Amino acid sequence: MPIGPKTAMLAGALATCAVAIGGARTADTNFAETLNERAATAIAKAGGRNVSARFTNRMGWPTRHPTLSGGENLDTNTRDRVAKAVAAVPGIGGINWADGTLLADAGDTTFSPLHCQDDVNALLNARSIRFEESSSNLDLASQPLLDEVAAALRPCLGSIIAITGHTDASGPEPGNLALSRQRAFAVQNALMRRGIPADGLRARGVGSQLPIDGLAPEDPANRRIEFSVVATTPVQPTPVDTPGPR
Repeated sequence: MPIGPKTAMLAGALATCAVAIGGARTADTNFAETLNERAATAIAKAGGRNVSARFTNRMGWPTRHPTLSGGENLDTNTRDRVAKAVAAVPGIGGINWADGTLLADAGDTTFSPLHCQDDVNALLNARSIRFEESSSNLDLASQPLLDEVAAALRPCLGSIIAITGHTDASGPEPGNLALSRQRAFAVQNALMRRGIPADGLRARGVGSQLPIDGLAPEDPANRRIEFSVVATTPVQPTPVDTPGPR
């Protein structure tokens, strides 16, 4: 069957797009590999033994916002020094640890709380995000509340949204820590399903280490999810920091 001119033009356009996308991904991959090499050097100089940086997001695409893993036995000061050393590498953006520790940002950056945090806190003061007992499975009754939380966060997209899971001290702390992390990640995934971009979400669990002021550590009211929403304003953006068209 003869191919019409419109079909030929469409096929050509699709081929051009495919080549462009493939070329862009190759360039991004090369850039990420360069950052990875520089990050490895910075980690070594900062004493980050067994620490590595991953420059791909959950979808496998290259990113300038690495996730650090390993080094669980390093003290807090060393972990902080390693994160800051990686963040200081030109071209690298926000840093976070695979275990949920909040990121360090490259360059001179100022942080300011956003009104979204107040809006979310107002929702959670009246109701709680609940889970099945001793589980990270979200209670069905909390789904409408998560819808409202996502709606409250949406005006502040582009900011950093930290999700922190807490437990009471009724069980062994290693189990509390693991459960608090799992619940924080469950909330993160629930927000992603509601359209909140993954790149702006940071989930972590702290177990029973931070009970509510005035409550005994064993009080069940310490089982909670908290949100922290901050805006980052780079003082002097670089070409890499400049957002592209959306």
